[in-house]
This record gives sequence, C-alpha cells and structure tokens, in this order.
Amino acid sequence: MVLLVSQASAHSDDPGFVGGFVSGFTHPFYGWDHVLAMVAVGLWGAFLGSPAIWLLPVVFPLIMALGGVLGIFGVPLPGVETGIAASSVVLGLLIALAQRSPLWIAVVIVGSFAIFHGYAHGAELPSANSPLTYSVGFVLATGLLHLFGIGFGLVAGLPGGTFALRTAGFAIALAGLSILFGFW
Repeated sequence: MVLLVSQASAHSDDPGFVGGFVSGFTHPFYGWDHVLAMVAVGLWGAFLGSPAIWLLPVVFPLIMALGGVLGIFGVPLPGVETGIAASSVVLGLLIALAQRSPLWIAVVIVGSFAIFHGYAHGAELPSANSPLTYSVGFVLATGLLHLFGIGFGLVAGLPGGTFALRTAGFAIALAGLSILFGFW
C-alpha cells in the first residue's frame, strides 16, 4: 500500500491551488490588477477626505465578500475580468482628474468594482485548503493595500502633493488600460 500512495499535495506547484491564510494574504500582492485597484481605493478616499477616507476602504471588502459568495455559488456574472481591469482605469482617472464625487456615488462606484474582485476569488475558494483562513488573509492584505493608498494620498495635503496624487492616478489608469487590453 505504501508504494501505491500518490505524492502529497502539501506544497503544490499548481498555480490554481489555493492554500490557507498565507496563500490568501500573499495573493493580492501578486496580481497587479488587485494592487492597482486597492491602492486606488485608498488614494481616492484620502483625496475625498472624511468620511470617504475610511468608508471606501471599509465598503470595498464588505462588498467584495458579497461578490465572493456569488462566485462560490457559481452565480453567473459576465465580464468579471473586464470589470476588474476597468476598476483600475476608472478609479485611476477619478484620481487623476481630481473628481470630487458625492459620497454615495463614490460608494456605488467602489462597491460595484468590489463585486468583480470578490467574485473572481470566490469562484476559486471551493478548491481552497481552508477557505475561511484564505479569505481572512486576502481581506487583511486588501486592507493593507488600502492603507498604503491612504498613506500616499495624505501627501495631497502637502505642498505639491496634489500633483503627486493626480500623477499616481494617471499612472494607475494607464496600467489598468494595459491590463484591460492585454499588454500586461
């Protein structure tokens, strides 16, 4: 019987394999689409000021979890990859153009994109080693990326900071376009 046992998959090289907390925590840092969008949420929140500075980064993971549930249950959602790439383009442009949307519009925009990000990862959770710990790691990493965006966004209050913030928004939008059209 020992000779018939297959290799253990404790350290799988399969890129589709999803592990526990560490896998969930590191995953957002390896996808530029996620990094760009999460930093942009924090940047735009910082640009909009209170209460958006804390509300947008809270709304995103909450709605992302809803999208994740839709993905887990296989509810059809068309254009997921396009929605994810478009999140960087739209959020980047909102920052670059110094768009001061009313809070409810900002929440709707951020929440709409959160559904796509959550759906994509929820669809891969059923194969996870530990879906709960993967999700916790993923949400914590998402929060850290939001905090990075907020920290960078706070430079807008410094002399010359608005230019840096708008330039970052423009760079995020360009990177999002390159992802959207398959150049990256």
